[in-house]
Amino acid sequence: MDSKKIKTLGQLKKSGYVSRSIKDEIRSNLITKIKAKENTFPGILGYEDSVIPDTERALLSRHNILFLGLRGQAKTRMARQMTTLLDEYIPVIAGSEINDDPLQPISRYAIDLIEAHGDDTPIDWLHRSQRYGEKLATPDVSVADLIGDIDPIKAANLKLSFADERVLHYGIIPRSNRSIFVINELPDLQARIQVSLFNILEEGDLQIRGFKLRLPLDVMFVFTANPEDYTNRGSIVTPLKDRIESQILTHYPKSVETSLAITEQEANIYEEQSNRVQISDLVKRLIEQMSFEARGSEFVDKKSGVSARLTIAAYENAVSAAERRAIINSEKETQVWISDLVGIIPSITGKIELVYEGEQEGPYQVAFNLLEKATRTLFSQYFPNPDTLKKKRSKEITVEDNPYKSITRWFDGGNHLDIFFETKDTDKVQLLYKVDGLHALVKKYFKTANEKENALLMEFVLHGLSAYSLISKRVLDGKIEFKDLMGSMLNMGAQSYTEEDYNDSDFN
Repeated sequence: MDSKKIKTLGQLKKSGYVSRSIKDEIRSNLITKIKAKENTFPGILGYEDSVIPDTERALLSRHNILFLGLRGQAKTRMARQMTTLLDEYIPVIAGSEINDDPLQPISRYAIDLIEAHGDDTPIDWLHRSQRYGEKLATPDVSVADLIGDIDPIKAANLKLSFADERVLHYGIIPRSNRSIFVINELPDLQARIQVSLFNILEEGDLQIRGFKLRLPLDVMFVFTANPEDYTNRGSIVTPLKDRIESQILTHYPKSVETSLAITEQEANIYEEQSNRVQISDLVKRLIEQMSFEARGSEFVDKKSGVSARLTIAAYENAVSAAERRAIINSEKETQVWISDLVGIIPSITGKIELVYEGEQEGPYQVAFNLLEKATRTLFSQYFPNPDTLKKKRSKEITVEDNPYKSITRWFDGGNHLDIFFETKDTDKVQLLYKVDGLHALVKKYFKTANEKENALLMEFVLHGLSAYSLISKRVLDGKIEFKDLMGSMLNMGAQSYTEEDYNDSDFN
């Protein structure tokens, strides 16, 4: 149908246009997409076998939906993408505030207009991008905001009494007629406001200030909520929850691979940054692993969750940290070093909610701890796990069994290594080669690594040995200092160590 040529109600009738509800519309277009094996929710990763099939089943059933999950789980994004399942254009009565269907008008304005003009009633065409309404539930949201109220200014201007239906001001829900309407964080909505949604969900009816009017609204409702909100700040009243036909549980990425793909897709990296800064798979995995460590940390509030936005922001900051260093040193290109990850700490501190123990530690210390844990977890995937060597008796360990012996012995000899955050790449490589056995260790396990990869892995080994308490690491203003473990403890170093670390001194 060529909507540009149809301008009046009479022309619409002659075209054979048939009205259908928004849920029927979504159902029909979804069936078409499924038959064509099209991706229903492009860009939504990790939900292919869980949330997306559940959502498709709900839409085929013509249900209103509640997405239940922690923050940063793409709940609102799923709702916004549902507009792609709408028809590209639908006809509306020109000038209607509530998108009146020309063939099934419901407002007094539309009914009076058709009565006055008949088939010459003008119509407009509404694009699917305009058929979406969204409201963040906050305690100050009123019934008037959502449903509507009497408008005294309109009554005065039109010289109408308050008993006249034409003095009504419609709220955001009626204005979303024939559209998708989303209420985010539903439990934050006051109980009495939630009650006002009962009739709309059950019957499609709208009641404003006792007016005897029946507006059978045609709205597809999508709600989002954090499950912990039921006890923390509010709750979804039971009768309202009963009227929402499908409740779908969302979740965080179940694998690092999925998390990597999400961050890669969502991170906003400028082309000039990409041309100047390379970021290795190792560094990417370190950043992703931090979010997994945070979700399991005893310092982080699990009820609040750890959003995917943490890793996205951290990724962007890591690239920017390397870019800044390259600009300072007039380097045309560089890579993200492990030491650059100190620059992502601000991306972590603002995106994790701490429990009491975490508050005692402090947000910055918790962020550094998460980075250390991520390093520790990832190190054993690239190199032999130092803990397995620690568990052996010292006399059973030979130089061949302990690939780290030369490195720890170098530090035990009173040597130390200072890596400044703004050190040039060439200078940093020279520093790393000073450590006995460091390059040999990397070449032993990564024979095909190129020069840049070698250097990055050499730095990673130092951070890994520190995470396993085989050497000492202190993050100071402007630099990271690596020393021997025992000397640092005697000098009241910044790190704390367990009794096991003291007993393992013969291993070093």
